[in-house]
Formats: sequence, structure tokens, C-alpha cells
Amino acid sequence: MSERWNNIITSAQTFRRELHRYPELGWQENRTAAEIRRALSSLDISWRDCAKTGTVASLGKHKRGKHIALRGDIDALPITEKSDKEWRSEHQGCMHACGHDGHTATLLATAEWLKHSEDQLTGPVTLIFQPAEEGGHGAREMIADGALEGVDEIFGWHNWPAIPFGKLACPDDIVMCGNGTFRIKLNGKGGHASQPELCKDPVLAASAITLALQQIVARRLAPQRAAVISVTSINAPSGATIIPQQAELGGSIRVPDIKTRDEVNQLIREISQQTAASYGVDCEVEIIPRYNATINHAQQAQRLRSCWQDAFGSAAMANDILTPIMASEDFSYYLQEIPGAFALIGAGEADEEAYPCHSPHYDFNDKLIPLVTELYARLVGAALPTPN
Repeated sequence: MSERWNNIITSAQTFRRELHRYPELGWQENRTAAEIRRALSSLDISWRDCAKTGTVASLGKHKRGKHIALRGDIDALPITEKSDKEWRSEHQGCMHACGHDGHTATLLATAEWLKHSEDQLTGPVTLIFQPAEEGGHGAREMIADGALEGVDEIFGWHNWPAIPFGKLACPDDIVMCGNGTFRIKLNGKGGHASQPELCKDPVLAASAITLALQQIVARRLAPQRAAVISVTSINAPSGATIIPQQAELGGSIRVPDIKTRDEVNQLIREISQQTAASYGVDCEVEIIPRYNATINHAQQAQRLRSCWQDAFGSAAMANDILTPIMASEDFSYYLQEIPGAFALIGAGEADEEAYPCHSPHYDFNDKLIPLVTELYARLVGAALPTPN
């Protein structure tokens, strides 16, 4: 490739590792935002802050063609890193365990490449550096602050270690599911463990509810409908000889659409309350909706796939990957507003252990940076890197 291209990719890799060393949680990405803005200013790319720690950059403002937005997310996770990388996190209890550092670095590499070929752009390009993807509804707040103003289409991506390196999945419809969380509070009657007949045991009720909720997917929904209900915590602190007064369950749901979400939520309430009642225990259910499913628009998904195949061939398609992925993405907010598409791109290498996203051992695969930078360049009609 050209020397300029190689320098941009090397610089992006260095930037990515620096971001990895200093991760920040959603709505706290002040240092990250400052570094992004400093890099954009050094490239003479105009930008504005958006939704506090978000940044919206603009190129080709006066071009008359289709206005395309490209998005990268910037926030980290509350996870203690267990890595021996030189660039491992220096912020205890916080790490880039999902690759948002790589998504951000790739979008900056794209910004620099597009700046060098700005005259060749066929239309305006907006670059969205979005905070608070990890449950903080950052996309919603960016939209509220005008990030999509004048934009015709939007594209984004997520690295995915479970998919072989360089393989792309981008269906015409649902690519990632919607999600939500729930809390179930049980109030019984505590007492001595030797006299359970005098108590109303919330631990026993919690155990029964945990088992009963697993039957929603197995027996209450059609097997063709994708859904997950996971009880992820049971909290009933007590002593070895004490039946406690209270217990609390927590968990997560994954659903492909609003209809399934509403049905699952109602079943969680009914089953929890009725099961608790059978044990003489009071039950309070709280369900917290998070993101809707990420649903691609067919025309834009086809364009994204075509650009990828033009660059890397038909063998670079992950045609055997089942979608939707049961994880969730707040990119869904953008796709509810304007046409666009979101892709999953494989990061797994055959000769290395592919730690999943959200693992304390995870690290972004830097080899993806040039691939996705070229994809973004193709999507906006920019000049392409040429072989040496």
C-alpha cells in the first residue's frame, strides 16, 4: 500500500493502544473525547461536541451527493483487565473489553484518509464518535443533540471474536437483538432454619422462580422465535442457621422485536408472582427496558456487503453465521431514524485463543483497522489505497 496509507494505519494502531491504557466508562469519557478532538483538529477537520463527551466531525460539507454518517463508540466497561499486554489498562476496574478503542481508532484512521481525498468525496460525510454505548443510551442522546442532522444514511460495525478473522456478517434485517434487565424482590418471613414450617422461605421461592423462568423460552414461545432469559444473580444474605426475610433475583432478556419483548416481560411478571404466591412469599417485579433490536435496512446492508466483497472477495463473507446475534447495540437508535446498516466483522485468529467481548482477557485485533478503514472509504466513495 502507499506510504501515506501505511502511516495512517500505524498511527491509528498507536492511538488505539493509548486509548486502551486509559479507558473511561460511559458519560465519563472526558480524556478520550479530548484526544479525539485534538487528533481531528491536527488534521484540520471541523468538529463539534455532541451530547457532552460525544464528537461529530464533518468532511465534504459542500458536496451535493448523499450524506453518509459513519459511527464509532468510545466508552469502556467496569471490568478489571487480566492481560499482560504492554498497553493494558492503567485504570483499575475499567477496561476496553469490547473493542470500542479499536472502533474509535478505525474511525480516526478513516477521518485522516478521507481528509487527504476530501475533494474526491461525492457527498458530505459525518463521523460520529459516540459515548455511552454500554447501556448508557449514548446514541439516543447523540440523536437528540443533532448528530444525524442532514444525514441520509448511516453505517457502523462491531468486531466479533467468535467469527473468523476478516469474515463479515450483515443481514438484511435483524443483526443484533434487543435487550432488557429485570429485578425480582421477594419478601417472606424469616426465622430459624430448624423450623422452616414457621417461615415463608424467599430463598426457596427464588430457586423455584429461577427454574420456572427458563420454561418461557422452552415452553411458552414458539421455537422459531429467538429469545434468551437469563437469571444472573440471586442475593439472599443470611447466616447458616437463618432463613432470611428477603431475596432478590436479577437477570437479562434478549429479544428480536417489540412484540416478543412485551410478551416475555408479561410472562416474567406472571410466572414470578404466581410462583412466589405458591410459596407464600410476596413478589415485586421490575423490568428495565434497554435497547431495541438492531435492524438493518436491506438496501444499505446490500451496499455494505458489496463494498466488503469488492475489497476482499466473496470468501470474506460469514454466510454460515446465524443471526441475529443475541447481544445488543444502541446503534439500533440510529436505524430507527434513518436508513443504514450495521455489520459484525470477525476478529478471531485460528492460531490464537479468541477471548470474547467483555472478557477480562480480551484485546482488540489491530489487524482489523486497515480492513474497516477501507470499507468506510468505499462506502463514501473515497479514493482507495493502492498496492505497492
